[in-house]
Amino acid sequence: MLKEAINLQENAVSQLIEQINKKDEITFKAPTGSGKTYMMSDFMDRTISENKDVIFLVSTLSKGNLAKQNYDKFMQYANNGNFPNICAYLINTENSGEETLYIPTDYNVYILPRDLYKKGGRLMEGVLENFLNTITNSLFALNKKIYLIKDECHIETSNLDSISKHYFSKIINFSATPNLKRGQIPDVEIKESDAIEAKLIKHIEFGNDEDTVETAINKLQEIKKEYRNLLEVNPCLIIQISNKEKADEELKNKIFPTLEKYQDLKWMLIVDKNSDCDTNDFFKIKKLPVSKWKDYAKENLSTIDIIIFKMVISEGWDIPRACMLYQVRDTKSKQLDEQVIGRVRRNPRLSDFENLSGEAQKLATTSWIWGISKNEKGKSYSVKLFDEPEDITNEIKLKITRLKNLTEKDDFNLSDFIEKQNKLYSCSNIFELYKKLNKSDDNIKKMCYEYADSVDKWWKFNDNIDAISKECNKFSCDYEKSMETVKDDKGSELLISFPPESFYIDNENYLNVPNWVWKKKNGNDKFSFDSEAEREWADLLQTLSYENAIKKVICGKKNPAAQNFLKELVPDKLEPVSKFLWGKNYIVNSEIKFEYYLDGIHSSYPDFILMDSFNRIHIFEIKSVNISDSAKFDNQKYKEKIEELEKCYAKASKLTKYIFYLPIQKNEEWHIIRYINGNKDVLTKEQFKDFVQKGEK
Repeated sequence: MLKEAINLQENAVSQLIEQINKKDEITFKAPTGSGKTYMMSDFMDRTISENKDVIFLVSTLSKGNLAKQNYDKFMQYANNGNFPNICAYLINTENSGEETLYIPTDYNVYILPRDLYKKGGRLMEGVLENFLNTITNSLFALNKKIYLIKDECHIETSNLDSISKHYFSKIINFSATPNLKRGQIPDVEIKESDAIEAKLIKHIEFGNDEDTVETAINKLQEIKKEYRNLLEVNPCLIIQISNKEKADEELKNKIFPTLEKYQDLKWMLIVDKNSDCDTNDFFKIKKLPVSKWKDYAKENLSTIDIIIFKMVISEGWDIPRACMLYQVRDTKSKQLDEQVIGRVRRNPRLSDFENLSGEAQKLATTSWIWGISKNEKGKSYSVKLFDEPEDITNEIKLKITRLKNLTEKDDFNLSDFIEKQNKLYSCSNIFELYKKLNKSDDNIKKMCYEYADSVDKWWKFNDNIDAISKECNKFSCDYEKSMETVKDDKGSELLISFPPESFYIDNENYLNVPNWVWKKKNGNDKFSFDSEAEREWADLLQTLSYENAIKKVICGKKNPAAQNFLKELVPDKLEPVSKFLWGKNYIVNSEIKFEYYLDGIHSSYPDFILMDSFNRIHIFEIKSVNISDSAKFDNQKYKEKIEELEKCYAKASKLTKYIFYLPIQKNEEWHIIRYINGNKDVLTKEQFKDFVQKGEK
C-alpha cells in the first residue's frame, strides 16, 4: 500500500482524535472506497488505548448486512494485530432465546443494526436501554462512557437520537454523504481529489448521454482481458434499475434484450424478493442460496460479469472488482448517486499497488460511469499532449530524484548495526513485532525481508526496528548523502517527460488555456485548477507566454492551429519565434516527481513545468495561505512540509541544475522562493517575470 494512502488515512484519524477532544459531536466525511471502516477501527483502537473507560456503540444499516460486515472487519483487524484493543460484539436478536435477550457487558465495541432498534423490535422493549444503563451507571460499578458512532449517518436514526442525551458522551458521524440539513457539517474530511491522488479510489470517466447499455457492455468486453492479465481480477459491470413499477419495463425492454447478444457473459439480478432474483450462471450461482450470491459476486475471480440491482446495494457492499456502472433509473438525488458511484470506485489492488506496472496501475484506478449527470465540479476530464506528443516529449526531458535506502549508504552494514544494539528478544509477543513492522514504511519492510532469511533474523530485526527506523530517518533526512538522480537499468540518468495522457478532477477555478502542452479530448480550452492560487499562477505563466510570443514551433515543426492563434494575438512578434513550453504536471501517469522525507518517504509532484526561451527548466509547487487554506498553513504539519520541500528543492536544484520555486500567495501578493544550484532567494512577481523573460536575476 502506498505511503501516501497510509498517511492520508492516519492523518484523518489523528484529526478525528483532536476534534473529539474538543467537541461532543463531530462529522467525518470520506469518499466510499477510501477505507472508512479501517479508519473507524483505527479511531476506536487509539481512543480505547488512551481511555479504557470508553466503549463504542456503532450504529449501522441493517440492509446490505452492513452490521455483520463491519463486525467481521473489526474482528479481522483485531485478530491480525492491526487494532488489538478492539473487542467487538454484534448485537443480534436471532441469538437470543424465546423469553430473554441479553447483551453482555465485557466488550468495548458493540455493533447495532439500527433496524433492530425500532418500534415493535425486541430491543425497544427496554433491552437496549437497560444495557446502556448498566454500562454508564456508577451503581453497577462500570461507570463507563459510551461513544456513539453513526455509520452512514445520512440515514435518519430518530429512535437512537431520542436517547442520545441520556447515554452518549460523544457522537461521531461517518459518511461519504453527510446530511448538511441535519447539521452534519464535516469537521474532518478526506477530499475526493486527495483520495484519488493517494490511489485509494478510482477516478471516473463519464460516458455520453446518448450511450446505451450496449455501450457499457462493449467497454467491459474491451478491458476484460487486460483486467485479468494485468490485475488478476475479473472486472464487473453494475447496472442499476428503478425500484418500483419501472423496473420490469426496464428489464424487459432494455436490459435482457441486450444481454441476449452476449451469451458468453454471466449476469445476475438482485432484487428485494428472493423469488425474483435470477441469473444465467446456472452451474455455480443457482447452487447457492440467494443470501450467498453477493458473497460470491464480490470475489475477484467471480465468474459474474454483470450485476443488475435496484437500490439494495447503494450502501454497504464492497466489491472492488466492480469498475463500471450503468444507471438506467434517474434517482434525482445527488446523495444516492454518490452512494451508488462508490460501488465502482474501490481500488482492487490497493494493498500491493506499488508493485503493479504503470499500465496495470492506470487500469486499477479507472472507473467508467454512464447515466449519472454530474455537476462540472468533481467530474474528471481526460487530457493528452498537443497534436505531436513526441515533439513535446523530445523537447522536455527531465531528471528526477530519489532518496536512497539506508542499506545503500557506503559505511552502513545492517547486520553489524543490529548486533551493536544489544537488544535481543526483549519482546516476547510476535504479534506486537508484526504490528510494528506492518506500520513501518515500505523501505523498512523491504530491509526486513532482504535481511531476514530465517526466523531468528526476522525476530532480531523487528526487536530492533525502532533503532533501525531512527537510523533510516536520520540518513533519509540528510539529503546531501541520501538524494540522487534516478538512474535507468544501464546506470545512466533517467530522462522523463509529461505522460502522453492524463486526467484532472474539475475543482472549478477555471481558465482558458489554448497555448500549453495539453489539450482536452473534447477540444475545449477551458481547464480547471486545484485552487485559486494555482489558477492565478497558470494565468501568469500564460501571460508570459503571450508577451514572449510563445514558440509554437517545436523541434522545427510548425503547428498550424497554434500559428493561426498567434497571428491574431501577437502578429508582430511571430518572427523570430522563441521556445517556451509549459504545462500542468497532472499526477496521473506522471513520473515527474522528487522524493523528500517527512515521517516517511514522499514524492513531490510539482504543479507546473516550464521551459523558457533560454532552454532553462523551471519547476513550481504552488502554495497559498488565503481564506480556507490559512488554517492549513498555520498547522504545524503544513509548516514542516514547506520546510522539508525547501530542503528537497535546494538539493534537487544542485543535482539537476533546474530552477525550483515555491510561490506562496498571501492575500494578493506572491512570496516566491527560488532555488538555483542550491542557493535560495526570494522574488516578487515582477522580479520573477523579468528573470523568465530576460534571463536576468
